[in-house]
Amino acid sequence: MSSVLIIGASRGIGLEFVRQYRADDATVTGTARNEEGLGRIRALGARALPLDVATAVGSSGPAWPIDGERFDTVVLNAGVFGSRSQGLQTPSQEEFDLVMHTNVLAAMRLLPQLESALAPAARVAVLSSKMGSIALRAANSGWLYRASKAALNSVLKDASLAWAGKAICVAFHPGWVRTDMGGSSADLDVQTSVGDMRRTLAGLQAKDNGSFFNHDGTLLAW
Repeated sequence: MSSVLIIGASRGIGLEFVRQYRADDATVTGTARNEEGLGRIRALGARALPLDVATAVGSSGPAWPIDGERFDTVVLNAGVFGSRSQGLQTPSQEEFDLVMHTNVLAAMRLLPQLESALAPAARVAVLSSKMGSIALRAANSGWLYRASKAALNSVLKDASLAWAGKAICVAFHPGWVRTDMGGSSADLDVQTSVGDMRRTLAGLQAKDNGSFFNHDGTLLAW
């Protein structure tokens, strides 16, 4: 039976990861910031851990509850978008800190804690975005979010180098998904996005370590 950790599992893509892995009888641990989110995780038969990735104290939360665990799959899903800017509109210090702390600093705080909890040849994925790709960029809307996901891609690449031979680390573009963040006009339902990413994760090989994938397994340029 596989063991899975989903960080940021209270709703949307994260909760769907929990649902699908539980449907396959995996042992799943999911994190959420509040009791409402924790309740949704528990309702799917998963273990629920409180975790607020946006704060230093909150991000130190996973260390002792996962001591002794060996996760086959880890997905860092927690993230925020920030303002829907359409140009070079300077974000406030508060907004910059929220987006960068949640999308980037949290991963830099959490990944070192998770190293000892990885099973051999574990799969580790961060939920990035094609908006973070510099090579594929053709617009500048949401530039704070874009910057945060480009930085997250860098963090993932460094983790893949540090854990080479121990884990296969990848970044995902989940697609434009109908969630609270993606909105109702998005072209992909959450079930399809997560199902695609799970299949891609299951098929990863050592050569894929440090890669950036579309949800369907198509390789993306950084």
